[in-house]
Amino acid sequence: MHTRNMWNLVRKLQSNRTLKYGIPMLLLVVGGSFGLREFTQIRYDAQRIKKKLDPALEARVNTKNQSTILHDEYEKLKDLDLDGWKNIRGPRPWEDSKEHQEQQRAQLSKNT
Repeated sequence: MHTRNMWNLVRKLQSNRTLKYGIPMLLLVVGGSFGLREFTQIRYDAQRIKKKLDPALEARVNTKNQSTILHDEYEKLKDLDLDGWKNIRGPRPWEDSKEHQEQQRAQLSKNT
């Protein structure tokens, strides 16, 4: 009789929806979060290794030299005429781009 009661208990547990569906789902969600944490950590570690800069580039990006780089760029832009430009509208999808830009340039050269 004792084994018969045990089999009845096992059948009841097998038909219990919480044990059949709920616990595996809970284990999947909790286990998945731990697994994803490990995989994303591997990904971020790999990205950190890849992001090591080339020494030549690192020398250019060095913050101590930033003021000299900005000064060099300023010297290049100082002599340019930034106010004497004309706006040329780009072509619309149904217009031929080269033909339209040539017309725009010709019209601008007539006006000046």
